[in-house]
Amino acid sequence: MAKRTLVIGAAYVDIVVGLNRLPQSGEDVTGNLEATQVGGSAFNVQRALTYQGAAADLLAPVGRGTYASIVEQTLADRKIPLLVRDDRADNGWDISLVEADGERTFLTVNGIEQLWCERWFQSVDLSSYDYFYISGYELEELGAAEIILNAFRHRKVGAKVLFDASPRSQYLQPAVLEALFVPGTIVHCNATEASCLMAGETSYQVVAQRIHRLTGEPVVVTLGAEGAYVVDQGQGTRVIGDVARVINTIGAGDSHCGGLLAALAAGQPLLMAVAEANHLAAKVVGQVAGALEHSR
Repeated sequence: MAKRTLVIGAAYVDIVVGLNRLPQSGEDVTGNLEATQVGGSAFNVQRALTYQGAAADLLAPVGRGTYASIVEQTLADRKIPLLVRDDRADNGWDISLVEADGERTFLTVNGIEQLWCERWFQSVDLSSYDYFYISGYELEELGAAEIILNAFRHRKVGAKVLFDASPRSQYLQPAVLEALFVPGTIVHCNATEASCLMAGETSYQVVAQRIHRLTGEPVVVTLGAEGAYVVDQGQGTRVIGDVARVINTIGAGDSHCGGLLAALAAGQPLLMAVAEANHLAAKVVGQVAGALEHSR
């Protein structure tokens, strides 16, 4: 029987603008509108999972307003079931500034995806999933984090949570990290984010080993074009990455998470799963969109 994943988080609108470099304070620069598209870590992860043929549901709220309408239409177009409707606010949106080397900078306006409540989880049977995805973005506000982490207590025995740290890891409360770094949690981050997960520690290798001792589960640190560093069963291993032409890096980490989860759900050994994730991340940095839209 195929293993199933529940992807928990946000779907919001990315307004992608290309420019040579970021402006300085008070400066006026011009850019090119590259795309207006639905993004968000959870949306991108779900797309990567289904791109790989994995069974994955998306628990991302759709609100009421201009951006919510775009999200709802996109979900309908891609035949993604809308599991949560909440009219209290519009969906969030962001301006994604992509520099000439592909690096991206976000300015985000939050929406309904930050207003988590217990009833949202009533639309799914948590005990039917083998893997769960959650991003640090959804865990910044302590009340939302408590609701989400409490929901994980209803998962079946043996189900794993993949925690994707996010570029805003420094805003996560110590109590949230303590609740995450327990058996059953796979931790996924990049080298910069790793330094935020353990106060005072700058070596991603040391951070990964320390977290692994707490969780007993794999820790995956992405290293861009250099691949990924993986700690499992007390051993650290480098998994080489794919060479890719970088158009922009939107969704690279998300696609890495989705590829990793898809491979694990299919029963692949961990290092092979990370290699597959590296391949998907290389694929997504070669396109404008942050999500992979067509099955392989």
